[in-house]
Amino acid sequence: MNNEFFNALDLLEKEKGIPKEYMIEKVEAALVSAFKRDNGGNSNVRVVIDPEKKDVKVYKQRLIVEEVMDPEVEISLEEAKSMSRRHVLGGFVETEIKTKSFGRISAQTAKQVIIQGIREAERSRAVEAYEKKREEIISAVVTKIDPTNGNVVVDTGTSETVLLKAEQIPGETFNVGDHIKVFVMEVVDKEVVKGPIVTLSRCHASFVKRLFELEIPEIADGTVVIHNVSREAGSRTKISVSSRNEDVDAVGACIGAGGRRIADIVNELGGEKIDIVKFSEKPEDYVREALSPAEVKSVVLESERACRVIVDPAQLSLAIGKEGQNARLAARLTGFKIDIKTE
Repeated sequence: MNNEFFNALDLLEKEKGIPKEYMIEKVEAALVSAFKRDNGGNSNVRVVIDPEKKDVKVYKQRLIVEEVMDPEVEISLEEAKSMSRRHVLGGFVETEIKTKSFGRISAQTAKQVIIQGIREAERSRAVEAYEKKREEIISAVVTKIDPTNGNVVVDTGTSETVLLKAEQIPGETFNVGDHIKVFVMEVVDKEVVKGPIVTLSRCHASFVKRLFELEIPEIADGTVVIHNVSREAGSRTKISVSSRNEDVDAVGACIGAGGRRIADIVNELGGEKIDIVKFSEKPEDYVREALSPAEVKSVVLESERACRVIVDPAQLSLAIGKEGQNARLAARLTGFKIDIKTE
């Protein structure tokens, strides 16, 4: 093992933040394992790495016994005493091993441990970086597209990771070099060795919520509050809002002058329809608003979380929506079971 190894440890500590002592412990343990493997597995050895002297020493250890059964790991008290009068029964005799073959083993093992150490450190740093961005939107650049499964590899600036096809908005397409926004949905535990570090999403309901927080200043400063979001990605989203300031119209703030604010969000979502619903503490009014764009004649509470809605026959299909989507999203948004009827 030469100066390159010790220089590599210094570089790892400086650039990757991996403590030199940590790596030395790892290399020492790996060298012990490698030596045992190459010597039948029944030898006891101790490895000492001295970064100051840039030196590595290996000592074979043998237990001092009265009667030797295995000379590979045991030594008689008489022989031990001949080496040093200080040796006692039950102690160990250490003999330095100097072999050319071990030098080759140590270099290969150290290289493997360093590579593994770099991977672990980079993974740990990436996990910590993503943890700070959990449930937030981050920017990413498309670097690769898998034509077989539709998964997209993106560079987030922290690492390259995969945006799964299942987490993409249905119908959207990407090109290499595209700059996109993604929602950090889940981050793995640091101790997890295999698998992806992070799960990114563009179809999660919170992706829309975070877009509103980014695009609408009144939401960012707390004047307008988002109460809930229900979404069927690629098709329609309903979002309920209210204002803490009676002079600020929550729905109008989200739409913006000439509809520019909501248009930017719709463009990011690839044309997905968005219904901005005025939140109300009164369930009847909340359900009425949630069923927009349909016009509701009356809402009657039938139980704590269920209601009956009456609409004109001409409004029935609009209230229910295509394949029941409008009613389904309204129910998720309000938390009420909604039964829609005509008079």
